[in-house]
Amino acid sequence: MKAVSIMLRGPNEYMIDEVERSIHDALCVVRRVLESGTVVAGGGAVEVALSIHLEDFARTLGSKEQIAITEFAEALLVIPKVLANNAALDATDLIAKLKVLHSAS
Repeated sequence: MKAVSIMLRGPNEYMIDEVERSIHDALCVVRRVLESGTVVAGGGAVEVALSIHLEDFARTLGSKEQIAITEFAEALLVIPKVLANNAALDATDLIAKLKVLHSAS
C-alpha cells in the first residue's frame, strides 16, 4: 500500500478550502467506484438514451400523443447541450455523435 501527500497552495484560505473539498469529493468518487465496481453514465448520456427511446415510442402513437412525447424527448436534449456548451464544446456535433452511438447500441 502506498501513501501520497497532496500539498495545496492558493491565494487565500477560502480557495484552499474549496480545492481541498473538491479533491476530497473526487477521491471519494474514485473509492466508491473501486469498491462497487460500477459506474453510472453521466454527462447527458442518460438523457440522450431516454430521448431516443421516447422518439421511437412516439412513432407508435397517434398524432397528439406523438407530438407531446417528441417535444419532451427534444427537451431532454437541453441537458447535454448545456453541459457541452459549458465545456466549450460544439453541442450540435456532440449531440449528433451521442445519438449515433446510442442508436447503434
